[in-house]
Amino acid sequence: MILKTERLELVPLLPYQLKLWVENLPKLEKDLNCSYQAEPMEGLFLEIVKGQLEKTEKYSNDYLWHSFWFLVHKSDRVVVGSADFKDIPNADREVEIGYGLGKEFEHNGYMTEAVQAMCRWALKQENVTHIIAETDIDGFASQRILQRCGFVEKRREETIWWRL
Repeated sequence: MILKTERLELVPLLPYQLKLWVENLPKLEKDLNCSYQAEPMEGLFLEIVKGQLEKTEKYSNDYLWHSFWFLVHKSDRVVVGSADFKDIPNADREVEIGYGLGKEFEHNGYMTEAVQAMCRWALKQENVTHIIAETDIDGFASQRILQRCGFVEKRREETIWWRL
C-alpha cells in the first residue's frame, strides 16, 4: 500500500525494509529504487528507528503502526523525509504521529503534504478517531505543519501536545 499526494509517494517500509534501513541503506535504496537524502541515520534518530524495528518485528501484523513511511519525491525518487505512527492506536482511539525531513527539503511543504495524507489514512481506520503529536516548545516549523493540518494545541509543558 502506497499513499500518493501531489508530489510524493508515502511508502510504508515492510519489516525487512525497515531492517535494511538500519543495516544496509544501499540495498534498501536498490530495493525501493530510490535515493535516500533525508534525516541522517545517526544518534537519537537511529535509536528511535531501532526501537520501532523491534516493535515491527515483534508485532508484524501491525507493522503499519510501527514502521516508518518514506516520503519519496515522485519526479526523481529522492527520499526527502520519513514519518511514523509511534504505536498502535490506544484505548482512547488515538495514535501518535512523528516525522522528519532532510535539512535541504525543509520549508517546501513536503511534510504538510505527507502529514495530511497519513492523517487521512489513519482516520479511515476503524480504531482511530484522533491523531496526536508532540513538538518542542521552539519547534515552530513543526508546529506550523500541525496547524496547517488542522491540529489544535492541547497541552503545553516542557513540550507541546497537539490533537487532530
